[in-house]
Amino acid sequence: MQIKTVSQCTLEEVLKAWNKGFEGYFVQIDMNEEMFLHRLVGEGLSTELSIVVFDHHHPVGIVLNGIRQIDGKKTSWNGGTGIAPDYRGKGVSRALMEETMAIYEREGVKVATLEAIKENKVAIALYEKYGYAITNQLLFLSGDFEAKVGKSVAIHVETIRPEQLPHLPFYREDVPWQCSWHSNKQGEAKVFYNEQDRALGYMVYRTVWDKNGEIERLVLYQLELLENGRVENIPHFIASITNHKVKITTVNFLASNPATKYLIENGLEVTTEQVQMKKKMD
Repeated sequence: MQIKTVSQCTLEEVLKAWNKGFEGYFVQIDMNEEMFLHRLVGEGLSTELSIVVFDHHHPVGIVLNGIRQIDGKKTSWNGGTGIAPDYRGKGVSRALMEETMAIYEREGVKVATLEAIKENKVAIALYEKYGYAITNQLLFLSGDFEAKVGKSVAIHVETIRPEQLPHLPFYREDVPWQCSWHSNKQGEAKVFYNEQDRALGYMVYRTVWDKNGEIERLVLYQLELLENGRVENIPHFIASITNHKVKITTVNFLASNPATKYLIENGLEVTTEQVQMKKKMD
């Protein structure tokens, strides 16, 4: 077995490692070149820190890694660990994890993070063996939602760039990697204030448009209610984008988030459950 960084491999080798590595996985994530490169760049993954394991000249496993500053700490994210079916249970995962831990230590990572499908007990047990612990339950939701806004409520909406969020004093930076402003620079953000100019909450989202120029889907990455916010404000938040019935998809929403409970009670259904796992590096 030989381990190379993604930067040392051809794109064909990396794609083969990824697609074979997730063959028969809980969620189908087969990718072509364009999709893979878009993910690599959009999610801040590093070709120097990501690795591929080879059996002779055959790529048989992969780990994608990225590093960011989050809450002032150097934080890593394992953006996918995949092993070809014929090589599962043969020590490849151990080799990948040990090399990944060595990379994190060399790079001075303070907190290591990842997500795993809740039903994937084998993967969760592997990560726990290497010091990760489950910190949050995460949900993907999907369904139709219509923002039924009753009496007029004085809510001031400020549309900003996602990159501006970390400069706001109430912004919560420690969110799942794919939900952060770093991963959604092509998305949109809104902040909501009451009459006293106190922040009620904020959203990070992306609108998907159909061929007729109508909103086809709304993808929510963050929907946070602050101290002065209430779940009753959520329809007003959504109505600032559209007051028509719209398909909403959420990405890695915390199960403990009041907004998550509200959306489930108002028509959205759970499509995928994940666990967020973290490891404090020594």
